[in-house]
Amino acid sequence: MQVAKSISESGQFFSFEFFPPKDKATWPVFMEKAQRLTDLNPLFASVTYGAGGTSHENSLEVCSAIKKDMGVNILAHLTCAGASENSIDDFVGQLSQIGVTDILALGGDGLAESNVKSRFFHAVDLVEYVDEKFSEVGIGVAGYPGGHPDCPSIVRDIKFHNDKLAGGADFTITQLFFDNRQFFDYTQRVAALGVERPVIPGVLPIQSLASLRRIMSLCGAAIPGDLYCGVEKAFKDGGDAAVMDFGFEFARKQIAGLLDGGAPGVHIYTLNRAAMCEKLIATLKADGYFN
Repeated sequence: MQVAKSISESGQFFSFEFFPPKDKATWPVFMEKAQRLTDLNPLFASVTYGAGGTSHENSLEVCSAIKKDMGVNILAHLTCAGASENSIDDFVGQLSQIGVTDILALGGDGLAESNVKSRFFHAVDLVEYVDEKFSEVGIGVAGYPGGHPDCPSIVRDIKFHNDKLAGGADFTITQLFFDNRQFFDYTQRVAALGVERPVIPGVLPIQSLASLRRIMSLCGAAIPGDLYCGVEKAFKDGGDAAVMDFGFEFARKQIAGLLDGGAPGVHIYTLNRAAMCEKLIATLKADGYFN
């Protein structure tokens, strides 16, 4: 329970998310970037997990490398898709062998096809099972400041979220968002239901117009109109380099606003890219954050 404990005990912090590349030929480049980012001393790094176990071996390998070789605590993703008691026991056991004691419990995609005979349909099912069977494991869950795309209302979504906290989750990491008012409204609504745990905002630095469009199509997060117009204008005026500059400044202001507003830290979705994240952390530290 190293990550869960450190979140509760640390000052304002930053953390990173990585995803294991499917093509092993690209791993040397990925590991070089991961090393650059872990050298910045994040509080932890999260590592995604392939649905249905399709790439969980890759996930374990990345978890091990970052934990053992780079010295950073790991939050390992675990999804319901394709999950069974045996597969969960096996994965958590393998994590324990490499010194990883925290998971991020997620619903995952493709549940209708992969979970016909499974008892794990929602993240709360994972939370309750892991909390009961592996008391030494810290559990994080996802939160949705704009509401889960499959939930009919934000009120019901927050109720479902608090069921995960009541079921044994230790903290929340949110889906990406671009309007800080959404985050602070969300945390107030969560706290009002009476189960208080740290809620960490997830931030996606905009690094290209194409990647922004792709991420939005995958996760369904809303983009403020002025932000999207700003990105398009930057691309029209100066291409990807101008979008990077625009995205950097937007992310810097967003993170500063979150920390100034009382967020315990920020979790940065890196897209496995290092340069902008390095610049963000250096600039924010120079401005007095994370010190």
